[in-house]
Amino acid sequence: MLADKVKLGEPATLEIVIAHEPGQRYELKTPSDLGDFDYLGQERSRVDGAAQSTTTILVKLAAFQLGTLDTPALEVEITSAGGTGTLPVPRVKLEVVSTLPADAQTKGENLYDVKAPEEVAIRSWRLLYILAGVLAALALGYALVRYLKRPKGATPVYVAPPEPLRVRVTKALDGLAKENLPAKGEFKPYYFRLSEIVRGYLGELYGFEALESTTPELLNALRARTTPGLPMADLAVFAEASDFIRYARQEPSVDDCKTHLELAYRIVHATQAALLPPPPAKP
Repeated sequence: MLADKVKLGEPATLEIVIAHEPGQRYELKTPSDLGDFDYLGQERSRVDGAAQSTTTILVKLAAFQLGTLDTPALEVEITSAGGTGTLPVPRVKLEVVSTLPADAQTKGENLYDVKAPEEVAIRSWRLLYILAGVLAALALGYALVRYLKRPKGATPVYVAPPEPLRVRVTKALDGLAKENLPAKGEFKPYYFRLSEIVRGYLGELYGFEALESTTPELLNALRARTTPGLPMADLAVFAEASDFIRYARQEPSVDDCKTHLELAYRIVHATQAALLPPPPAKP
């Protein structure tokens, strides 16, 4: 729910609450056209349940135009086993008022300084209802297709086993390298993808939730485990650099992108080599 009023230039927080399947991941796409708003940052948290997960995204904004404004057009990116997609965030209205007192014109008072940042909670539940409707429609459509295409008799179906982790991750890195995003200046999407590939690999290899972990949580989880072959020092430097690039608007060089991609390959090769049994002793 949106606060009735917020003062010009003071922070306001849009709270986006999404209930979804545990296998899905939701992230706010980096805003581009904000209109009369300034983007101050975001915070993201996730709570996993037995059958449902809840992701909460807090988007911090500041308005620089008086009057009743619609919040900027934002989108969340959905990642699941079936691929990726986007979903628009419903816009809500925000009344922006002046920092001057109501009697400023009659008393001739000067402008006040902007106060220290003060969060104003903005909660939007409409996205939750939209998601529930979309998921219900998809489930109904899937059930209808299965029913119409049901076999007349029982026929055994062979399902190929998933490819080994090493093969899947190497293919993902090859695909990212082929897109050549740094040459197009798309550094932030490049590091989001690269970080997700490395984190997903480490989480699956060592059996912990790496995608939802902060960088300190990721490094602490790895230090608490036996990780032969893993270059921890280089991984820590990469994880911290990736955070700065993704969230602090720091722009890397093309050489930095190449170095970090090579590190990702090295992490896979070194950890996989460490899992191989030792060669048999010579007689």
